[in-house]
Amino acid sequence: MPRTTAGTVPSGEGDARCVHSLRGARDMVAAPAPCPAPMSAPVLPDAPAPLRWTLAPWAALDRDALYAALRLRSAVFVVEQQCVFLDCDGLDPRAHHLLGWTTDADRRPLLGAYARLFAPGIVFPEASIGRVVSDPAVRRTGAGRALMRAALDHLVDGPEALVPGAPIRIGAQRYLERFYASFGFVADGLPYDEDGIDHVEMVRAGR
Repeated sequence: MPRTTAGTVPSGEGDARCVHSLRGARDMVAAPAPCPAPMSAPVLPDAPAPLRWTLAPWAALDRDALYAALRLRSAVFVVEQQCVFLDCDGLDPRAHHLLGWTTDADRRPLLGAYARLFAPGIVFPEASIGRVVSDPAVRRTGAGRALMRAALDHLVDGPEALVPGAPIRIGAQRYLERFYASFGFVADGLPYDEDGIDHVEMVRAGR
């Protein structure tokens, strides 16, 4: 089964660690990382600008946005988390890409948060959220919760949702169950081991 991801979700204020959206498929969730940051975190102003969200299908991503997304994913999921896997898993062309932009201290664009959104039948029979990730520079600012809320709004909850009211299935590290539960997810099925970490699939019912 191809590797995919379900995103950076904060434990508390939004650091990053791995989770899985599928058994055998790597998902990423925000939590404290045990290894040094893979890149120098841009210094943000004392009060970072709110994230500005854009959503685009694969064909509409410009090269700068695509590069920023792939760089952030690799920096966190592969280097920082020391998880050796092929991030480019063939699913990007079938996803909608949610990008949360801010600026660094020099007022240059910075991709602060990112996730992939999937319609039903691609990753799971249900809709799904993957490759959830935040830049080290915006962690502990509430960016993780903002990213998850934006992902849910764009996928199922908002007035222009891709699949309004659809159920969502993700795979989560068990220690993050309470975080996901705060967004309406409940555990579904038995826990399983992935790379030595306890995981459980979680479902958010359709509305």
